[in-house]
Amino acid sequence: MARHKLTLKNKRFIAAGAAVAAVAGGLAVAATAGASETPADVKVDASAEVTVTRPVEKVVVKTVFAPAGTADVAPAVTYNTELVPVAGRVQVKEELRRDGGTRIELRLRDLVANRTYGAHVHTKPCGKLPADAGPHYQDEADPKQPSVDPEYANAENEVWLDVTTNEDGSARSVGIVDWRFREGGARSVVLHEAATSTHEGHAGTAGTRLACVNVPFK
Repeated sequence: MARHKLTLKNKRFIAAGAAVAAVAGGLAVAATAGASETPADVKVDASAEVTVTRPVEKVVVKTVFAPAGTADVAPAVTYNTELVPVAGRVQVKEELRRDGGTRIELRLRDLVANRTYGAHVHTKPCGKLPADAGPHYQDEADPKQPSVDPEYANAENEVWLDVTTNEDGSARSVGIVDWRFREGGARSVVLHEAATSTHEGHAGTAGTRLACVNVPFK
């Protein structure tokens, strides 16, 4: 059988081939490791552009209305048990939108059927008295209070969530604004006895306060 002599040239060729194989193997390991460390919320499309999606911040309060006398411990209270019964259900959801705005959703169940309620975000927590929740939250505060000027008391500068219940006493409304609440500036949602007025001298008013739910808005 013929023998092959390992000349210096052959040795160099074999060494170079081994080096290439080692580098290729190292690259394969590095690529695999990098893939395993890719965050779950990163999506890579066919053009190799990377899009990072982050969860939307939310605040959700889901509870039932309790008697006003329990306001120091209850998350939601009713001041008129005929129009907002004890144990009627309420849910408020706040979502901080990626565009810098805010989306607020109000859901009600087991209230009076086929009835319209005014609803707004207020500045203070609920108390044993209807007035304890303070005025409406305004992105740009009206220097004159109580605010009834439509330049300030409107659905773009405040959060209005008026609802009309169906035959089961359920309702849902959504308010979207292009701003966010100041820290600690908004603390509740108040239900009123009527739809919100929009005309000069009465803008933002909606009659007697019927119920209130505490919401730790962000």
